[in-house]
Amino acid sequence: MTESQTTEPQEPPIAERELRIDVEGSPVSAVATRPEGALATVVVAHGAGAGMTHPFLSGFTRALTRLGFATLRFNFPYVEAGRRMPGRPAAAIAAWRAAVETARSLAAEAGAAEEPIWAAGKSYGGRMASMAVAGGMAVDGLVYLGYPLHAPGKAGQLRDAHLYGVTTPMLFLQGTNDPFATPNSELDEVVSRIGPTATLEWVEGGGHSFEVKGRKRPPAEIAAALAPLVADFIRPSRP
Repeated sequence: MTESQTTEPQEPPIAERELRIDVEGSPVSAVATRPEGALATVVVAHGAGAGMTHPFLSGFTRALTRLGFATLRFNFPYVEAGRRMPGRPAAAIAAWRAAVETARSLAAEAGAAEEPIWAAGKSYGGRMASMAVAGGMAVDGLVYLGYPLHAPGKAGQLRDAHLYGVTTPMLFLQGTNDPFATPNSELDEVVSRIGPTATLEWVEGGGHSFEVKGRKRPPAEIAAALAPLVADFIRPSRP
């Protein structure tokens, strides 16, 4: 075989388990993964404009699984119903609570009842997770994949008030070109005000989905590149 014909070895496929999660009487779709000896479970929610099957979500969770983490990604009720608009936050918060309880049940089923449970979300999904935690949902930490601090062009209308009551560890991963957090100094200030439980990591040149202008990569690949940053933050050995 010539050098030009050489191909890179393929990653082995990730075993995924399809589930239905009951959210106040209305079931939603979910997909779980669990590697042997999982370090923690990361529950992951999608953004406002795409469901759990989006390549960004599947790429991210599969990369986390390869790094030793169990995952659970799920749909919010409005996506399950075929609607485009999220609707009231209470429905999303209820979905988050149900998903976290499902993650705990899956961990217990695997003999890991004390396993840490983290909540992560793309944009809207992360903000709804933070609102659920502010309202009493118990998790070991939060990960925001592009926190929507404000609507594009509305930097004066921040969505931050509830964050100051959250005491669990939080990781903000944010692109420097994200229109939902410009100017960047606004998010820097918010994270500083939250205090030592919050960490902000900027992705240079990244947009709201961490795409970098002039560098074409599929969403699954972009998201998979974020997984090591998240894994390093949430490993149980982290001080």
